[in-house]
Amino acid sequence: MSDVMTSEAITYEARRAEIETYFDRTAAETWKKLTSTAPVGRIRQTVRAGRDTMRATLLSWLPEDLTGRRILDAGCGTGGFAVEAAARGADIVAIDLSETLVAHARTAAETLSLKGQVTFRSGDMLDEGLGRFDHVVAMDSLIHYEPADAVAALARLCERTEQSILFTFAPKTPLLTVMHAAGRFFPRGDRAPAIVPVSRRGLIRRIEAEAPIAERFAPGRGLRVDTGFYKSHAMELAAR
Repeated sequence: MSDVMTSEAITYEARRAEIETYFDRTAAETWKKLTSTAPVGRIRQTVRAGRDTMRATLLSWLPEDLTGRRILDAGCGTGGFAVEAAARGADIVAIDLSETLVAHARTAAETLSLKGQVTFRSGDMLDEGLGRFDHVVAMDSLIHYEPADAVAALARLCERTEQSILFTFAPKTPLLTVMHAAGRFFPRGDRAPAIVPVSRRGLIRRIEAEAPIAERFAPGRGLRVDTGFYKSHAMELAAR
Protein backbone atom coordinates (compact mmCIF):
# COMPACT_ATOMS: atom_id res chain seq x y z
CA MET A 1 0.00 0.00 0.00
CA SER A 2 1.37 3.43 -0.91
CA ASP A 3 2.12 6.13 1.66
CA VAL A 4 -0.82 8.18 0.32
CA MET A 5 -3.24 5.30 0.73
CA THR A 6 -1.93 4.62 4.22
CA SER A 7 -2.46 8.25 5.20
CA GLU A 8 -6.02 8.21 3.83
CA ALA A 9 -6.82 4.99 5.68
CA ILE A 10 -5.61 6.44 8.99
CA THR A 11 -7.64 9.61 8.46
CA TYR A 12 -10.76 7.64 7.57
CA GLU A 13 -10.38 5.35 10.57
CA ALA A 14 -9.75 8.22 13.00
CA ARG A 15 -12.85 10.10 11.85
CA ARG A 16 -14.87 6.88 11.81
CA ALA A 17 -14.09 6.39 15.51
CA GLU A 18 -15.30 9.93 16.31
CA ILE A 19 -18.54 9.35 14.41
CA GLU A 20 -19.16 6.04 16.15
CA THR A 21 -18.70 7.57 19.59
CA TYR A 22 -20.93 10.55 18.83
CA PHE A 23 -23.89 8.69 17.32
CA ASP A 24 -23.65 5.66 19.58
CA ARG A 25 -23.40 7.56 22.87
CA THR A 26 -23.61 11.34 22.80
CA ALA A 27 -26.44 11.85 20.34
CA ALA A 28 -28.25 8.51 20.14
CA GLU A 29 -31.41 9.60 21.96
CA THR A 30 -31.53 12.93 20.14
CA TRP A 31 -31.18 11.14 16.80
CA LYS A 32 -33.94 8.67 17.64
CA LYS A 33 -36.28 11.56 18.40
CA LEU A 34 -35.28 13.55 15.34
CA THR A 35 -36.00 10.63 13.02
CA SER A 36 -39.34 9.80 14.64
CA THR A 37 -42.65 11.67 14.55
CA ALA A 38 -42.18 13.06 18.07
CA PRO A 39 -42.46 16.85 18.44
CA VAL A 40 -39.17 18.71 18.06
CA GLY A 41 -38.12 22.36 18.13
CA ARG A 42 -38.15 24.67 15.13
CA ILE A 43 -34.51 24.16 14.22
CA ARG A 44 -34.68 20.37 14.39
CA GLN A 45 -37.93 20.45 12.44
CA THR A 46 -36.07 22.01 9.50
CA VAL A 47 -33.48 19.22 9.76
CA ARG A 48 -36.21 16.57 9.85
CA ALA A 49 -37.95 18.11 6.84
CA GLY A 50 -34.71 18.26 4.91
CA ARG A 51 -33.84 14.66 5.67
CA ASP A 52 -37.33 13.54 4.63
CA THR A 53 -36.94 15.38 1.33
CA MET A 54 -33.48 13.95 0.75
CA ARG A 55 -34.61 10.40 1.51
CA ALA A 56 -37.53 10.78 -0.92
CA THR A 57 -35.16 12.13 -3.58
CA LEU A 58 -32.76 9.20 -3.31
CA LEU A 59 -35.63 6.73 -3.38
CA SER A 60 -36.97 8.40 -6.53
CA TRP A 61 -33.64 7.77 -8.26
CA LEU A 62 -34.11 4.02 -7.83
CA PRO A 63 -36.52 1.82 -9.83
CA GLU A 64 -40.06 1.84 -8.44
CA ASP A 65 -40.07 -1.96 -8.25
CA LEU A 66 -36.97 -3.05 -6.36
CA THR A 67 -37.81 -6.74 -6.25
CA GLY A 68 -34.61 -8.76 -6.52
CA ARG A 69 -32.35 -5.74 -6.12
CA ARG A 70 -29.66 -5.93 -3.45
CA ILE A 71 -28.98 -2.54 -1.85
CA LEU A 72 -26.47 -1.36 0.72
CA ASP A 73 -27.80 1.35 3.02
CA ALA A 74 -24.41 2.73 4.09
CA GLY A 75 -24.96 4.64 7.33
CA CYS A 76 -28.54 3.55 7.93
CA GLY A 77 -29.10 5.35 11.24
CA THR A 78 -32.57 4.53 12.51
CA GLY A 79 -33.49 2.71 9.29
CA GLY A 80 -35.88 5.08 7.52
CA PHE A 81 -34.46 4.57 4.02
CA ALA A 82 -33.94 0.83 4.50
CA VAL A 83 -37.56 0.25 5.48
CA GLU A 84 -38.97 2.27 2.57
CA ALA A 85 -36.74 0.49 0.04
CA ALA A 86 -37.64 -2.93 1.50
CA ALA A 87 -41.31 -2.01 1.18
CA ARG A 88 -40.65 -1.76 -2.58
CA GLY A 89 -39.15 -5.26 -2.64
CA ALA A 90 -35.44 -4.68 -2.13
CA ASP A 91 -33.09 -6.95 -0.22
CA ILE A 92 -31.35 -4.42 2.03
CA VAL A 93 -28.17 -4.66 4.03
CA ALA A 94 -28.43 -1.69 6.41
CA ILE A 95 -25.23 -0.90 8.29
CA ASP A 96 -24.23 1.83 10.71
CA LEU A 97 -21.35 2.47 13.08
CA SER A 98 -23.78 3.01 15.97
CA GLU A 99 -24.92 -0.24 17.59
CA THR A 100 -27.51 1.76 19.53
CA LEU A 101 -29.19 3.18 16.42
CA VAL A 102 -29.01 -0.16 14.60
CA ALA A 103 -30.72 -1.91 17.53
CA HIS A 104 -33.44 0.75 17.50
CA ALA A 105 -33.91 0.37 13.73
CA ARG A 106 -34.06 -3.42 13.96
CA THR A 107 -36.73 -3.32 16.69
CA ALA A 108 -38.86 -0.84 14.73
CA ALA A 109 -38.63 -2.88 11.51
CA GLU A 110 -39.72 -6.08 13.24
CA THR A 111 -43.25 -4.69 13.58
CA LEU A 112 -43.58 -4.05 9.84
CA SER A 113 -44.68 -6.30 7.00
CA LEU A 114 -42.27 -5.65 4.14
CA LYS A 115 -42.27 -6.91 0.57
CA GLY A 116 -38.48 -7.30 0.70
CA GLN A 117 -36.20 -7.81 3.67
CA VAL A 118 -33.72 -5.84 5.75
CA THR A 119 -30.61 -7.19 7.44
CA PHE A 120 -29.37 -4.71 10.03
CA ARG A 121 -25.71 -4.73 11.03
CA SER A 122 -23.38 -2.51 13.02
CA GLY A 123 -19.97 -1.92 11.53
CA ASP A 124 -18.05 -0.26 8.71
CA MET A 125 -19.88 0.41 5.44
CA LEU A 126 -16.64 -0.45 3.57
CA ASP A 127 -16.50 -4.01 4.91
CA GLU A 128 -15.90 -6.20 1.86
CA GLY A 129 -17.59 -9.09 3.65
CA LEU A 130 -20.95 -7.43 2.99
CA GLY A 131 -20.72 -8.64 -0.60
CA ARG A 132 -21.84 -7.08 -3.89
CA PHE A 133 -24.80 -4.80 -4.51
CA ASP A 134 -26.93 -3.48 -7.34
CA HIS A 135 -27.14 -0.08 -5.66
CA VAL A 136 -25.44 1.66 -2.75
CA VAL A 137 -27.04 4.56 -0.91
CA ALA A 138 -24.94 6.71 1.45
CA MET A 139 -27.23 9.45 2.75
CA ASP A 140 -25.30 11.94 4.87
CA SER A 141 -22.74 9.29 5.87
CA LEU A 142 -19.75 10.69 3.94
CA ILE A 143 -20.26 14.33 4.93
CA HIS A 144 -17.93 14.06 7.95
CA TYR A 145 -14.89 12.93 5.94
CA GLU A 146 -12.29 14.99 4.12
CA PRO A 147 -12.90 14.99 0.33
CA ALA A 148 -9.94 12.70 -0.39
CA ASP A 149 -11.19 10.16 2.14
CA ALA A 150 -14.79 10.39 0.92
CA VAL A 151 -13.73 9.77 -2.69
CA ALA A 152 -11.47 6.91 -1.62
CA ALA A 153 -14.47 5.38 0.17
CA LEU A 154 -16.60 5.79 -2.95
CA ALA A 155 -13.90 4.05 -4.98
CA ARG A 156 -14.00 1.04 -2.67
CA LEU A 157 -17.79 0.93 -2.85
CA CYS A 158 -17.69 1.13 -6.66
CA GLU A 159 -15.68 -2.08 -6.77
CA ARG A 160 -18.70 -3.96 -5.35
CA THR A 161 -21.55 -2.08 -7.03
CA GLU A 162 -23.23 -2.96 -10.31
CA GLN A 163 -25.60 -0.11 -11.20
CA SER A 164 -25.45 3.06 -9.11
CA ILE A 165 -24.17 4.77 -6.00
CA LEU A 166 -26.30 7.53 -4.54
CA PHE A 167 -24.61 9.70 -1.94
CA THR A 168 -24.75 13.14 -0.40
CA PHE A 169 -22.16 15.76 0.40
CA ALA A 170 -22.20 19.04 2.30
CA PRO A 171 -22.22 21.84 -0.30
CA LYS A 172 -19.57 24.49 0.18
CA THR A 173 -21.62 27.58 0.98
CA PRO A 174 -20.49 30.64 2.97
CA LEU A 175 -22.75 29.66 5.89
CA LEU A 176 -21.50 26.09 6.13
CA THR A 177 -17.90 27.24 5.84
CA VAL A 178 -18.36 29.64 8.76
CA MET A 179 -20.15 26.99 10.82
CA HIS A 180 -17.37 24.49 10.12
CA ALA A 181 -14.70 26.98 11.22
CA ALA A 182 -16.64 28.03 14.33
CA GLY A 183 -17.05 24.42 15.44
CA ARG A 184 -13.32 24.16 16.06
CA PHE A 185 -13.67 26.57 18.99
CA PHE A 186 -16.06 24.37 20.98
CA PRO A 187 -14.59 22.13 23.71
CA ARG A 188 -13.64 18.82 22.12
CA GLY A 189 -16.09 16.88 24.29
CA ASP A 190 -19.01 19.04 23.08
CA ARG A 191 -18.28 18.78 19.37
CA ALA A 192 -20.24 16.71 16.92
CA PRO A 193 -18.04 15.22 14.17
CA ALA A 194 -17.36 18.14 11.85
CA ILE A 195 -19.22 18.34 8.55
CA VAL A 196 -16.73 19.03 5.77
CA PRO A 197 -18.14 21.33 3.06
CA VAL A 198 -16.95 20.66 -0.49
CA SER A 199 -17.71 22.28 -3.84
CA ARG A 200 -19.60 20.19 -6.39
CA ARG A 201 -17.09 21.05 -9.11
CA GLY A 202 -14.13 20.13 -6.92
CA LEU A 203 -15.74 16.86 -5.88
CA ILE A 204 -16.46 15.89 -9.48
CA ARG A 205 -12.83 16.62 -10.41
CA ARG A 206 -11.67 14.27 -7.65
CA ILE A 207 -14.14 11.58 -8.75
CA GLU A 208 -13.08 11.80 -12.40
CA ALA A 209 -9.43 11.52 -11.36
CA GLU A 210 -10.09 8.38 -9.28
CA ALA A 211 -9.60 5.52 -11.75
CA PRO A 212 -11.65 2.84 -9.90
CA ILE A 213 -14.65 5.18 -10.12
CA ALA A 214 -14.13 6.86 -13.50
CA GLU A 215 -13.56 3.58 -15.37
CA ARG A 216 -16.99 2.25 -14.44
CA PHE A 217 -19.17 5.14 -13.25
CA ALA A 218 -20.04 8.67 -14.32
CA PRO A 219 -21.69 11.50 -12.37
CA GLY A 220 -25.42 11.59 -13.07
CA ARG A 221 -28.31 13.36 -11.41
CA GLY A 222 -27.83 15.89 -8.65
CA LEU A 223 -30.04 17.92 -6.34
CA ARG A 224 -29.44 20.29 -3.43
CA VAL A 225 -31.83 20.21 -0.49
CA ASP A 226 -31.87 23.35 1.67
CA THR A 227 -34.45 23.58 4.46
CA GLY A 228 -33.09 26.02 6.99
CA PHE A 229 -30.58 24.12 9.11
CA TYR A 230 -30.38 21.15 6.74
CA LYS A 231 -28.17 21.69 3.70
CA SER A 232 -27.09 18.69 1.67
CA HIS A 233 -26.48 17.87 -1.98
CA ALA A 234 -27.37 14.52 -3.54
CA MET A 235 -25.26 13.05 -6.35
CA GLU A 236 -25.66 9.94 -8.46
CA LEU A 237 -22.81 7.84 -9.82
CA ALA A 238 -24.31 5.76 -12.61
CA ALA A 239 -22.69 2.73 -14.25
CA ARG A 240 -21.34 3.45 -17.72
